[in-house]
Amino acid sequence: MSTFDPLEILTRLNWVESSDLELKAAKGGLPSSLWETYSAFANSQGGVILLGVDDDGQVIGLNNVTSLKKSFWDTVNNRGKVSVNLLSNDDVKEITQEDKTILAICVPRASRAQRPVFIGQNPISGTYRRNHEGDYHCSDEEVARMLTDRGDEPADTKILEHYHLDDLDRPSFQQYRQRFASYKPNHPWLSEDDLSLLTKLGGYRKDRATQQEGLTVAGLLMFGKEETLREALPQYHVDYRERLSSDPGVRWTDRLTLDGNWAGNIFQFYLRVIQRLAADLKLPFQLDADLFRKGESVVHEAIREALVNALVHADYRGIGGIIVEKYSDRFEFSNPGSLLISLDRLWTGNISECRNKSLQTMFTQIGIAEKAGSGVDKILQGWKSQQWRRPNVQEQIQPDRVLWTLPMVSLIPEESLNRLKKAFGKKFEQFTPLEVQALVTADLEELVDNARLRYITGEHTTDVTKLLQRLVGKGALAQDGQGRGSRYYLAFKLNSVHNDDDSIHSQNDSVHNDDDSVHNENDSVHRQELSVHEMETLAQIAAPARENNRLPAEIIEQTILELCHDRWLTRIELGKLLDRNSDGLRSRFLSKMVKDGILQLRCPDKLNRTDQAYTAVKPPDIPDEIYPQHGSQMDLFEYLKVKPDKTSKRK
Repeated sequence: MSTFDPLEILTRLNWVESSDLELKAAKGGLPSSLWETYSAFANSQGGVILLGVDDDGQVIGLNNVTSLKKSFWDTVNNRGKVSVNLLSNDDVKEITQEDKTILAICVPRASRAQRPVFIGQNPISGTYRRNHEGDYHCSDEEVARMLTDRGDEPADTKILEHYHLDDLDRPSFQQYRQRFASYKPNHPWLSEDDLSLLTKLGGYRKDRATQQEGLTVAGLLMFGKEETLREALPQYHVDYRERLSSDPGVRWTDRLTLDGNWAGNIFQFYLRVIQRLAADLKLPFQLDADLFRKGESVVHEAIREALVNALVHADYRGIGGIIVEKYSDRFEFSNPGSLLISLDRLWTGNISECRNKSLQTMFTQIGIAEKAGSGVDKILQGWKSQQWRRPNVQEQIQPDRVLWTLPMVSLIPEESLNRLKKAFGKKFEQFTPLEVQALVTADLEELVDNARLRYITGEHTTDVTKLLQRLVGKGALAQDGQGRGSRYYLAFKLNSVHNDDDSIHSQNDSVHNDDDSVHNENDSVHRQELSVHEMETLAQIAAPARENNRLPAEIIEQTILELCHDRWLTRIELGKLLDRNSDGLRSRFLSKMVKDGILQLRCPDKLNRTDQAYTAVKPPDIPDEIYPQHGSQMDLFEYLKVKPDKTSKRK
């Protein structure tokens, strides 16, 4: 059996934009787990499934590919087995690899109207998603949110029973009316009374079918009182944090959150936060008498769009609320909920998919939002005007959140260049400008991937893939993962997860946990570099596995435990030590060993961390004399075989 480079296969098929890759041997026909992966990819960012390849990268090949393809198409078109077929003929391809046949299946991200994509006839029991640990079964709440998002009725149009005009903060509504009149003085809605104006804005509604009427979610969010908002929407939270001090003892230099000192609705939050965000920018900006925009620069416009974007696209049933953070070198805007369109469609622009359309209307009527889908373009244009690094957006799951990062850092900062020159020496002079840009991105943002570098440079996906692979070949970058889901790290930083003190804060670890929100400034995990002696010891332990690609699973697990004994190792490091694909290690061994309680995650509440690591733990029912303090783990495995009842899961 042979091994292969999945990236070369995906490039050959022009599928490099797929975000994830799953390998399945399919020795006995279509594996049942194929459909779980199909659902997971469709409900996440899409991906490619390769049948005929073992999860350790060994090409096995398929014996009867024609029969297998027919079985696949029969099942994917059977509504009793799969909720929707997202594929065309071009999405399923046969590949010949060293005289063996592989079947490649490209699964796109499902649209808002198609999700949840589920197997069987029940979305609650048959919906899956993808995280960095593999496919997982969605909770009832996740499925409910997807079902709500797919509906024709926006989330913020729901009528709230037993809530009336008295639950609004009247000064907020009157202030809004004044701004409306200032921006559109001749608009016919301005002649309406408060109830009629609120109705036209979508803040109050009467259901023709049921005759129910009352405040909508949008009306309460925009103009409600804090105590009423907390009662009607228990997850509601807004928080602005200013972190401009270099003193680690100063947690923040300014903060605005729900504390009873102001109305607490999102209209007032916007008015207060937009001033703070723009306060220190050394760019021309002028406010009119009503503190409204006047002659604002494209950067101010970009910041305004980013703030409104978080407010109108948030899922206010989700965890963590709206978090806006201002640093000396960047802005961050974080909101609960998932993206309603794919990242590629998002960056294309001019596509408007809004979760809260009434809120969008309210902001539009006073000139601080648009429905044309141009908000992303304005954000990008504003940052490009200053030659700052391109804004980045990340989608996190469990909980669902979207994070926009707007870095006020030049494309190639001098301090980053100095670090790289020091690390690479004379070799640095041999890198091309695009290669330098890739290395700088990996330095500043902890990692670089195809999508991020493509958005920064404007290069074609295939060219970016080749560039990154060249840097891997030169030993400058280390690769984690396969296909377009690959991530690349600076090779000399692999053993030091946290950057030096003089480095710029990573943008990839910003959805955190802190008090009643989902942020924590102390979220970085420090670990010391492994010594040369320790690396040599680990290499000796892993040598049998590295030299034999077909070792029994028990021996691989034994070796992993010994490698992780009294130390933390990432799956990238384990993959290199064992000469195994890191994704295959995680799906086949690491996740199972964590579930069985013999490996421990360094960050169990943050499965998606790029620096996630593992250490061996002694199960509580294992006697001290059996669990080794030094050397081989064989005694532990022999004990588990003889005494399977001593652990809850392992057999």
